[in-house]
Amino acid sequence: MKVWIPHPTGRTLLGELPDGVDVEVVEDPTRLPSGGAGVRFWVPPFLSGRDVPAVLDRLPDVAVVQLLTAGAEAWVGRVRDGVTLCDARGVHDSSTAEWVVTAILSQLRGFPVLARAQARSEWAYAEVAPTDELAGKRVLIVGAGSIGSAVQARLTPFEVTVTLVARTARPDQGVSGVDELPDLLPSADVVVLLVPLTPQTRGLVDEAFLAALPDGALLVNAARGPVVRTSALVAELSTGRISAALDVTDPEPLPAGHPLWTMPNVLLTPHVAGSVRGLLPRAYRLVGQQLRRFAAGEPLVNEVVGGY
Repeated sequence: MKVWIPHPTGRTLLGELPDGVDVEVVEDPTRLPSGGAGVRFWVPPFLSGRDVPAVLDRLPDVAVVQLLTAGAEAWVGRVRDGVTLCDARGVHDSSTAEWVVTAILSQLRGFPVLARAQARSEWAYAEVAPTDELAGKRVLIVGAGSIGSAVQARLTPFEVTVTLVARTARPDQGVSGVDELPDLLPSADVVVLLVPLTPQTRGLVDEAFLAALPDGALLVNAARGPVVRTSALVAELSTGRISAALDVTDPEPLPAGHPLWTMPNVLLTPHVAGSVRGLLPRAYRLVGQQLRRFAAGEPLVNEVVGGY
């Protein structure tokens, strides 16, 4: 069985594989080291561009596409019948949750302002003190998957009240439904976006969503840029009524001259929440497990169904 992976170090991270598994490293799938025939299991590069799914047309025998990302929006609807698409659910939980907590604390405690002051060699105590604080905040996490649960676990010790929101309510688990957002948003001090990008979530955060937030609220986007309507966000942020911490934008990368770059109430990072040193060991641990399941004819985990 021929397998393609995108990282040379992945060979040593996969663990023991069954006999007959031939692993090839394909860092750039647009430059094939061998014919695509015979490839049964393909791991595309991390954060693949939208052109990479077209490579499937050159892989007539592929049965499994195992992504290294938690999101699968670039692949949904582009994988032919008979090919199983799996995401990397669980791989990015700790890193993304760390980014979310860091972003929230940084904004509430005024770190962006203080970092700019440091660059000017200015002692900015009077500019920021007293700062806001996380203790006592009401946090709304929109996206109740594994990352959402990881964020909740890390925020709980900060003496906050956390509400999880999913596509449909799960009252027995204390999870609200997305249809309840109009009632939940007015009392949310911090809103964290962790939903996948689907036709239902594209533009979820629009003018009405933002207008429902209370004064002083913080919007944190660690999902995908198009979950937020950028024009609506810029308009709301320009009033100074709310603030934002964004790891993703629409468009992405954010072009020079875009107003989000210079807004004083915006903390912006370049889609780095999942890009940590521990990524590859965790990712290839999953890939190795999936390969062993596939070779044994066992069901795979993290199968993407309906965009999730």
